[in-house]
Amino acid sequence: MNKLEQHFSRLALSTLCLAMTSAAFGQQDQEPDGYAGATAYEAPPVDAAYDTDYESQLLTNTRQLITEGARSGEGYFSADGKRFIFQAEMPGNPFYQIFLMDLETEEYHMVSTGIGLTTCAWIHPTLDRVLFSSTHEDPQALLKQREEVAFRASGEDRPYGWDYDPYYEIYVADSDGGNLTKITDTFGYDAEGSFSPDGSKILFASNREAYSRPLSNVELDLLEDDASYFMDLYIMDADGSNVEQLTFSPGYDGGPFFSADGEKIVWRRFNPDGNSAEIWTADVDGSNQRQLTANAMVNWGPYFHPSGDYIIYSTNTLGHANFELFMVDIEGMKPPVRVSNTEGTDILPVFSPDGNRLAWSTTRTPGGASQIHIADWNHELALELLGL
Repeated sequence: MNKLEQHFSRLALSTLCLAMTSAAFGQQDQEPDGYAGATAYEAPPVDAAYDTDYESQLLTNTRQLITEGARSGEGYFSADGKRFIFQAEMPGNPFYQIFLMDLETEEYHMVSTGIGLTTCAWIHPTLDRVLFSSTHEDPQALLKQREEVAFRASGEDRPYGWDYDPYYEIYVADSDGGNLTKITDTFGYDAEGSFSPDGSKILFASNREAYSRPLSNVELDLLEDDASYFMDLYIMDADGSNVEQLTFSPGYDGGPFFSADGEKIVWRRFNPDGNSAEIWTADVDGSNQRQLTANAMVNWGPYFHPSGDYIIYSTNTLGHANFELFMVDIEGMKPPVRVSNTEGTDILPVFSPDGNRLAWSTTRTPGGASQIHIADWNHELALELLGL
């Protein structure tokens, strides 16, 4: 998902954000657990080390996987690699809905309700169940949908930005969309969820903390300016019980995923002014946090290779509007390696469970719309380029 534009609109609050203490956020017994490293954007010079062209070797047989709808994104493989769940904006609905695809036939069907906003889907590793976030229980969901249809029909235009709607909750359902069950029931944005490899846990991001206590005037301004400022990572049992907060850092922590062995997590952490983001890893309980990137740019959408040797992610280290795929070793000890070179925005990369395919969202389409593409992945070359 693209949550970037909101983050670049908050420079006026940067000094204030950095000065605020953890006590101001109701976390008197929790110290902030790390910050991303920059507080201002400056277009970087092109690093000669990234003037490479490995895409044709790392990615072969590249093709557009989702060919219908205005746009698509956030696609993830099932544990057996046979199915693919994604969000797409299809004709007749102005909002993303969730679809499940059979990768052999490439036929797909909608599993969400068709009402409200949806995002961040996942397939259970052992059960015929799927997970996604939705606002369909918002009392105003249908009204907002009609208003969006009318706005688009008016011909007006606005920049794309992600909506941290506080009515987002996490749901699970059968693969046909039946037996829909709400897993979270706390006001605030609950989304960006995924099952652990054994299916026993759900890792997710939420700003529920901002809605659970009285806020100061400064915090109210922050919440109105960008609700993602209050986002942190959480983990819970697959039935929604035993919720535990994993991160306590001012600024957005989000987009978390488990490693293939279920022992580690990876996510993106924006610095408090929202102007840059870095890739972080930690043990599954939130301990041993480690920052892997530090280029004062926006690094996001990280995903573990199933081997556990490296992480792929998207970054604008080559320029504010030029997002490319990069990879970095699991310890962040070696220089990142550029993966993509094709013109267009390349984001949200994910590996298949066997590590032999990569799917990602890209605007390398004829009309420039973001659509999911898929390609074969050269793991051996990746190891060689990373010096592993």
